[in-house]
Amino acid sequence: MLKRFTLISLCSILSWCGLHAQNILLGIDVLESTGFRAVAGKRIGLLTHPAGVNRNGLSSIEVLRRAPNTQLVALYGPEHGIYGNEKANQPIQNKTDPRTGLPVYSLYGQYRKPTAEMLSGINALVIDLQDVGVRSYTYVSCMRYAMEACFENDVEVIILDRPNPLGGLKVDGPPLDREWRSYVGAFHVPYVHGLTMGELARIAKYSPGWMEVPDSVRQRGKLTVIPMQGWRRHMLWTDTGLRWIPTSPYIPDLSAVLGYAMTGLGAQEGGFSHGIGTPYPFRLLRYRGKSAAELKYTLEQLHIPGLSYRIVQTKTAAGASIEGVYVGVCDWNRVHPTELSFRMMQLSAAWSPNNPFTSAKNSNLFNKHVGSTAWWKEITERGAHARVELFVNQWSRQAEAFQNKCRRFWLYQ
Repeated sequence: MLKRFTLISLCSILSWCGLHAQNILLGIDVLESTGFRAVAGKRIGLLTHPAGVNRNGLSSIEVLRRAPNTQLVALYGPEHGIYGNEKANQPIQNKTDPRTGLPVYSLYGQYRKPTAEMLSGINALVIDLQDVGVRSYTYVSCMRYAMEACFENDVEVIILDRPNPLGGLKVDGPPLDREWRSYVGAFHVPYVHGLTMGELARIAKYSPGWMEVPDSVRQRGKLTVIPMQGWRRHMLWTDTGLRWIPTSPYIPDLSAVLGYAMTGLGAQEGGFSHGIGTPYPFRLLRYRGKSAAELKYTLEQLHIPGLSYRIVQTKTAAGASIEGVYVGVCDWNRVHPTELSFRMMQLSAAWSPNNPFTSAKNSNLFNKHVGSTAWWKEITERGAHARVELFVNQWSRQAEAFQNKCRRFWLYQ
């Protein structure tokens, strides 16, 4: 029976028991270990959320409030807010934080980019956001917009780095075409990018075309990255011994992080659902009009390397009993995480009366997430006969080239 456990489930159990704890210091821990040297004598703002904690689970807000010889004077919140209790895609208003009395400027409301007024009282903006390693997650975009505003207003940016939970070696999926750059795709990276927030910030700072500010502004902007200590590129989150704190309502655990990379793109059109509203977000697949047994059989016939499938009976948040197919990972090294999403699209085209992509109501949003005009042309014109393997192989070559090009910005070997 042990073989039926997914690799990720087993590793999660071991990690939570502390059996694989590593001596890892996060950026916030390294900052503290140096006596807060990078923020000494400065009035600082902090862009963070609930996952912005030190290795002991203490909020970075509290750590910086207690820091000597510095003043934390303002907070800035991304999507879902500084406490993670705001709904997805819902505008958030500026407010006063009841816990600290500090002003909280929303970067997911009227403004996505801090205004000069929001930055006027600080010398440096500290950014402590936990990413999930996938391009369409908005915290990366929030960081880029904040960097641009700071560079334009002569405010230093200080990134407190954190692990990429998918590791720093896995790079996969379509790169972002320039025409689809948006808040759900701020950087021209493969869908699974294999970088930390600090490394992405370094690329944006030192590479032309990665930010929407004049080169003169980008070049004079001041960026300081506080790297982690003890983290290595081969490490998944389960190797760190750190506790996962939900980064957003639909990413409550590490299983959902992995699932987001694998199925997040696949349920945007057609009849698929991927477990939102169940105990298995982004891991439990269902298709309208197909039984779990039919779906499991079809997925197994695709022979996607590294994946396994089992039927699960569970309940929705509303209490309804449902049955679906749980996507397991039996060999992470062999998996192209995004391949399953594109197979799901192919199946949607095959199982729908008409190709759902040719009449997609949200084609613009679809393309902003996927990022590939060539794939859109493929799935709309060929439907069930879309050449998924051809694209997966092409994206794999592009991902390898991207990774080689970005090695000089790596902070961890």
